Parts: sequence; C-alpha cells; structure tokens
Amino acid sequence: MQPMRAPPERAPPENAATAAALSLLSAAAVRTRAHRMLAIGLDGALAHFRVELDRLDATVDLVLAVTRAAYPRLDAPFHSRWRHFRTGGEDRWTSLAAATHWPDRASRARTEVDLATVSVLLDAGAGPDWVYADPRTGRRIGRSEGLALASLDMFAQGAFSARPGEPLRADGDALARLPYETLRQGFQVSNHNPLVGVDGRTDLLRRLGAVVTHAPHVFGRADDPRPGGLFDHLVEQARGGGIAAAAILSALLHHLGSIWPSRLTLGGVALGDCWPHPVLTSADATNGLMPLHKLSQWLAYSLIEPLQAAGLAVVDVDGLTGLAEYRNGGLFIDTGVLALRRAQEAVRAHDISSTLVVEWRALTVALLDRLAERLRERIGTDALSLPLAKILQGGTWAAGRKIAHERAADGSPPLRVISDGTVF
Repeated sequence: MQPMRAPPERAPPENAATAAALSLLSAAAVRTRAHRMLAIGLDGALAHFRVELDRLDATVDLVLAVTRAAYPRLDAPFHSRWRHFRTGGEDRWTSLAAATHWPDRASRARTEVDLATVSVLLDAGAGPDWVYADPRTGRRIGRSEGLALASLDMFAQGAFSARPGEPLRADGDALARLPYETLRQGFQVSNHNPLVGVDGRTDLLRRLGAVVTHAPHVFGRADDPRPGGLFDHLVEQARGGGIAAAAILSALLHHLGSIWPSRLTLGGVALGDCWPHPVLTSADATNGLMPLHKLSQWLAYSLIEPLQAAGLAVVDVDGLTGLAEYRNGGLFIDTGVLALRRAQEAVRAHDISSTLVVEWRALTVALLDRLAERLRERIGTDALSLPLAKILQGGTWAAGRKIAHERAADGSPPLRVISDGTVF
C-alpha cells in the first residue's frame, strides 16, 4: 500500500484572505461568533430555532441534579476521552499504563498524546446500530464508550505502531498506510453491525499520518514522527512551565488542520469544522462563516491531563468552549431552551452543513456558557473552581444523554444529522 501524501502545507499569511482565515482557527473565534448567533436568536431573527431563555433555569436544575448524583461533592474531573476508557469499574488505560515501564514522564506523555489523538479522531458519532463486543467482559457497548474501548484495544495491540515489540505508540508511517480492513476489524464492523463513516475515519487517520510524517520539526523532535511528538512542541511553547488551554487548541488547528476532509478553504487555509451561515455578517473574508472545531477542542481537552501529569501546568481551561455535539445540543432541545420553528424538521435527517445544524451547534456553544454562569451562581462558586470542562463532564453531556434515553428507547438525539464520521 502506498502511503497517503501529506496535504499541502498552509500558505503563510501573505494576504488579507489568509489572515482572515487564520483568525477563525481559535477558541475565541468560536465563542465570539456563537454568542453573536445567540444574540440574533434572542432577537427572534434565526430561520430555524427560537430561543426560550426562560427555560434555562430548569435545564440548570437538571444538570446540577445529574452532576450531584455522579459527583456528590461536585468534584467532577475534566470532560475528556480518558473518562471513556473506564468500564466495569476498571480504568483500562490506567491499568495498562501501570503495567508498562516508562523511561521518564515524557515517554508516557507522548504515548498518551498518541492514544488521545487517535481515539478522539475516531470518536465521531457511531450511529444507533453499532456496538462493540468487549472481548474481556462480553458486554456490548455502543456510542462513545464503545468507540473508546475499541480504539484502546487496537492501540494496545499495536495496530498503529510501526515498531514490532512496541505496541503502545502511533507512528506517522503506520497511520499513513493504515488499511481500511484494520479499522473495520478493530471496530467489528459488519453488515449487521454498521459503523457510520468507517472509511472516512480511516482516511482521517491516514491524513494524520501523512501530516505528522511530513512535519518532523513539530512531531519528531525527540522520536520518529508521531502525533505524540506534539508533546515536545507544546513543552517548547510553554512559558514559565505553563501553557494556556487555548494554545493547545491553536497548535492542533495550525499543525493538524489539513487532515480534515476538504470543505471550506479561505486564502489557502483549510478551515476544518467551519460552516457557512448567512446571519454572521462581517466586513472581511470571513463573512458568513461559523467556526466550531468540535473534535479539535475535544482533543485539546483530552490532552490537558497528560500534559499535567508530565509536569506542565495548563492554565485558563475556560479559554476553550463547550462542545458543539449532539448530547449538549440535544439537552437544550429536549429541555425546551431551543425550539424548532417547524416541528417537521425533527422528522427528517439534516446534512451537517445545513444552516439548521450550524445554527443548532453554534447556539449550543453559547448556551453552554450561559448555563455554566447560572450553575456557578446557584452554588456560589467561580470559573476557577468549576471550569466549563467539569460542567461538561458532570454535567451537560450526561444530562443530555439521560433526557435522550427518557424520550427515546435508543437514546437517539432529537435531531438526525447526516455526517461522514469526522464531525460528531
């Protein structure tokens, strides 16, 4: 199999369009434009949704109740991929890592960045019909937890490693040559167990491998090029032993942005999870564009703990935004904060690029900020003590799942989205 070629490197900011495009590659851009969408919605000027902000207090009640049930002292951990490796009372990654000899903290951190990157990129929604039959317990596990365990098992077996005898790594060369059948087998895909976008996920990992391999100055500073090499790059970027969470996202968007399927480009820059919406007017080339960067932010959240464990302080965690995905978004629809202007829109499936879905996702990001503010006020704390990452975990994602299962036997979200397995 021929390795996948790396996408072309981003053009330097030589013109206004390129500079404008680069301005969208940040959490701040996501937050600013999401709140603009919410303001327009509160004025009643959105095409698809009404915003019923008076229902937000009841949503806060639900989130707080769900959080207290799982974390009575409200000491939820960060929302990240690491939570999904726990099943049947065992943290599978912690057990595997404890049985592994690590030469130093940096070696473990590189491996954890490898694992988090591959697992998060494979985490776009599985669809309602797919399950993973856990070889250790026989349990059939669907959705994010099933995807997490499947990816962890593949990682532990060396599916992404280029070094015989060293399974716990993801090498650029191995990822760039990843056979489609490897992912189908690892995720137990069949006609009776279909996984949404399985080939799209394989292509995403291949592009990841190609980009990593062709950027050794970022990903190969201390080892062969691998996603985990980003750890060394982030250490180099840190100042005074610390790095802002938004800087982690910035590194991901700038150095891995070209792995995403070809969607919108501007000034030679691939914009990734960024979509048109006509109400977001601006005077520059970003007119009508809504950045969301959901999987990249999910990965940024998931890199915080490995960086901390390696001795790097991660500050301003709330510099990242809430995640524009169907559990958080479903929570606001199911609790009535968001209401479709046309009820029949809930019946048919919508393309990920549709203005309805873009509206929904942007409103979700802004409403998560509003909910977090009210929840903190309710219990008398602040963002430093209870950052958004803990509210998501405690939290909005769990409450979204809970209410979805109360309304539908399969826990499906209130809107059906057509995706390729690389968004959510």
